Amino acid sequence: MPTNLSARAGRGLLTIPDVCAELGVSRSTFYDWRAKRKAPPCVKLPNGDLRVRRAELDRWLESLEDVAA
Repeated sequence: MPTNLSARAGRGLLTIPDVCAELGVSRSTFYDWRAKRKAPPCVKLPNGDLRVRRAELDRWLESLEDVAA
């Protein structure tokens, strides 16, 4: 049986804790980045929760590589 993380990732949506764990940053850092428009694009669900599409996170990470090069 898949875990919640793998089930969500299979649909291409990650929770903010999932994203933070993958990036190795705290939630407060993620929300700081979001306030500064430095975070990956998020999807706001009807209940107010945020999700990040796997493809958007990958694209965002690739854009950071371009800046660092």
